[in-house]
Amino acid sequence: MSAPDRYQLRRDVRAAARRLAAAGVACPENDARLLAEHALGAPLLLAVGADPDFSEHYEALIARREGREPLQHIIGVMWFRGQELVSRPGVFIVRPETEVVAGTAIEAARRMVADGAAPLVVDLCAGSGAIAAALACEVPEARVVAVEIDEEAAALACENCGRLAPGRVEVIRGDATDAQVLNDLDGCVDVVVSNPPYVPAEAIEDAETARYDPDRALFGGGEDGLAVPCAVVHRAAGLLRPGGALVMEHDPRQSEELRDAALTAGFTMAETGRDLAGRDRYLRAERGARRPFSSIPGSGTRLS
Repeated sequence: MSAPDRYQLRRDVRAAARRLAAAGVACPENDARLLAEHALGAPLLLAVGADPDFSEHYEALIARREGREPLQHIIGVMWFRGQELVSRPGVFIVRPETEVVAGTAIEAARRMVADGAAPLVVDLCAGSGAIAAALACEVPEARVVAVEIDEEAAALACENCGRLAPGRVEVIRGDATDAQVLNDLDGCVDVVVSNPPYVPAEAIEDAETARYDPDRALFGGGEDGLAVPCAVVHRAAGLLRPGGALVMEHDPRQSEELRDAALTAGFTMAETGRDLAGRDRYLRAERGARRPFSSIPGSGTRLS
């Protein structure tokens, strides 16, 4: 078998992209290129050719993706706010929309740094550690604590945070909604951020999510998926100091209920933020706002 040259490589990638598109993959050209680079061990643009076994290896990778195995599981990495994280089967794959949620928490922490504080940030339901690592990297003044109940996910969070922000994130395995977890920090936390399980029952339509993401990381409980998010809101209310901020991702259909839950839990401001697609995506709430959030597109409820 002859080794593919650069022109054959590009023809192979174009053909693979057509196969992935026919299989319903959302970003076929991107995935075909990344799988080629995984097989090559080098960027495609720099490749002048490949080893003779490339074609067989690449075909096997494309067949897996064609069968809708997640790209992140095949290549073992995922990306979040410019950082490369380890991805592993059995742990939730972080989504692009969560970057907006993390960015909102990062801005809240940065405002506190600007006021001369070294903020304490808690990530509840930390999963792979993507949000916690982003906060530690982008707000180096912050102390970050991450809580995750699942053993596999907590281990991966330790790995990702340890590599990206060594010594900067404390990962605790525990129930993020349990009042006994982090009770020594009650009333002391500046920012709580969370991407909890929130998917309503029977609401998943995407084949990859349904087959590969763990149910524990997806479903929030009850027909509306609100059981875990509401419990996180109440736990955040106990952790946050006056003036502290909660930023929590949710399903677009849960906006009003979660604003109401925040106000009932004692927050004095609750607003809904939108993702880049314009969908209601996250709750922003404050306990006695020391500095109000800037105006955002979306709906909100405020107590005077």
